[in-house]
This record gives sequence, structure tokens and C-alpha cells, in this order.
Amino acid sequence: MILMPFTPFHLGPGLLFGLLLLSYVDFPTFLLASIIVDIEPFLVLTLNLNYPLHGFLHSFLGGTLLAFLLAAAMSKVRSALSPSMSFFKLEQKPSSKRILSASLFSVYLHILLDSPLYPDIRPFYPFDFNPLLSNGMFISFDIYTLCTLSFIGGAVIYAIRLVFRRRTVVNRPRSFKQDYY
Repeated sequence: MILMPFTPFHLGPGLLFGLLLLSYVDFPTFLLASIIVDIEPFLVLTLNLNYPLHGFLHSFLGGTLLAFLLAAAMSKVRSALSPSMSFFKLEQKPSSKRILSASLFSVYLHILLDSPLYPDIRPFYPFDFNPLLSNGMFISFDIYTLCTLSFIGGAVIYAIRLVFRRRTVVNRPRSFKQDYY
């Protein structure tokens, strides 16, 4: 039996790229899209389905459809997430363009990270092959290490953002009104 990736590993690249591309993509959508593809193996395992662990949603065609569905859903609920984003000091103005680009990029990143690992993935479905599959002995270790280091890198970037944000707020010039009223 092929083991399913431990989905939180995909949060590492989601966090790193989501923060690096914060001006261009919607951050909560990017994080959710980084793990939503694994709803497929979760359902296969949970419901004991006679279906590949990494089936249609782990293809670029299926991933694209999933990304569009996620973008549509996030467009409806994204404004409700703004208070949480403010709490984490990651304020963004939601936009359909940012939501869609986050959804597509992160879903594709998930597929690209899984494709070298699992022989049941057909990233270019309907074609029945996986040119990205690796025969390397340590590829799983390498990709999981990359995901872990991405999480650490994302955490460092987030911490740096918080420090610089705090310095900017502390060093902001005060207005006359703030001093005397």
C-alpha cells in the first residue's frame, strides 16, 4: 500500500510562498489550497473506496477544477476571515484575482510536490503516465525535508514581518493632533 503524505507537510511551502507572495496572492486561500488536494486520499482511506489514493484531484486538470471551486467558495467567505488576518498582522484586501491566483498556484504546488513521490499520480491526466515520478531512493526524505525547511523559512519570514511592522508602528511620526488632543 502506498502511504499518504502527512498533509501538514504541505503547509510549509504554503506558508513560505504565501508570505513571499503576500502582495499577489490571498494568504488564507493559499494555505487552504496547499492542503485541500489531500481531501481525495483522506476520503479514499476513510471510506475505504476502491479508488487510487492520488486520483483525479492530483492531476493538473482535476486540480484546476478544484482550484476554481475553492476560489469561488473563498470569494464568498473571505471577508469573514479579515478579523483573523488582522489578529495575525497579515491584513490584505481580498480580491477575486488574488484568491484565484492563490488557489491555482498552491494546488499546482501540491501536485508538483507529490508527483515525484507516488506512482499512482497521473499529473497530466487523461494521459496515463507520470513523467515527474522519481526513482531516487531518498526522494521522499528530500521532499519532506524541503517542506519542513519551508515551514521554518515561512515562520522566520513571519517573525521578521512582525518585527519590522512593530518598528514601523513605533517609529511612525506622530501628528500634532496625537500630541495635543
